[in-house]
Amino acid sequence: MTGSVLPVERVVADLTKLRERAPLVHCMTNVVVTGFTANVLLAVGASPAMVEAVEDAGEFAGVADALLINVGPITTPMADAMRGAVASARDCGTPWVLDPVAVGAIAFRTKVATELLGAGPAIVRGNASEILSLAGADSAAGKGVDSLASSTDAIDAARALADAHGCVVAVSGEVDYLTDGTTTLAVPGGDPLMTRVTGVGCALGALMAAFAVVDAALPAAAAASTVLAAAAEPAARNVAGPGSFAVGLLDELYRLDAAALAGR
Repeated sequence: MTGSVLPVERVVADLTKLRERAPLVHCMTNVVVTGFTANVLLAVGASPAMVEAVEDAGEFAGVADALLINVGPITTPMADAMRGAVASARDCGTPWVLDPVAVGAIAFRTKVATELLGAGPAIVRGNASEILSLAGADSAAGKGVDSLASSTDAIDAARALADAHGCVVAVSGEVDYLTDGTTTLAVPGGDPLMTRVTGVGCALGALMAAFAVVDAALPAAAAASTVLAAAAEPAARNVAGPGSFAVGLLDELYRLDAAALAGR
């Protein structure tokens, strides 16, 4: 495993601050995962809002505490709404997260994601294939939304991307790697069932946005990954399959405390 680990005390402090503040997270995300993403945010103590219309996305981003841009459902009107929301977030100094879902394989979403990357996200979160594609690697496209590369394969690309754009890049996988181009943090753990529930990765992007309200981008991204992994491990015990795991994950996020985090 490459990279250091965020001290558990920092994760506990960030989770405590998040629950005290209950940040309003504006999520422009994949229609397939909207409900699950909202429930993950609610379970951890944040407040979700799914505002996507081009007429009010920009205005709403100006009052939210954080913004998630997930290009999974991208259409031309949605891209325009996302541009408006990002411009408003930048004007207000609001942290925002870019999730470049399935970039590389399809030209339109790759073009939009690349354009948004240039608008200054605090955090970019994706799987290894998405990060490699966003960094310009040839033949890096995944299988739909699934990665064909491991997170370790994308560490160098993530560092280069972070350095070039002045942001944090988070690569999700068996081990999550998070880097600002200089420092790299690693978050091991979780459970394979996380890959059998639609929206766990997308929800992680929303968690990162929420944590970015209470800490700097790199520790915020690492804290979000740690919290999700720490909840997934007990949720996966004695479940029948992905359905009960999804419910259990929400329950464990809600119950997560300092003792559970320290136990990792």
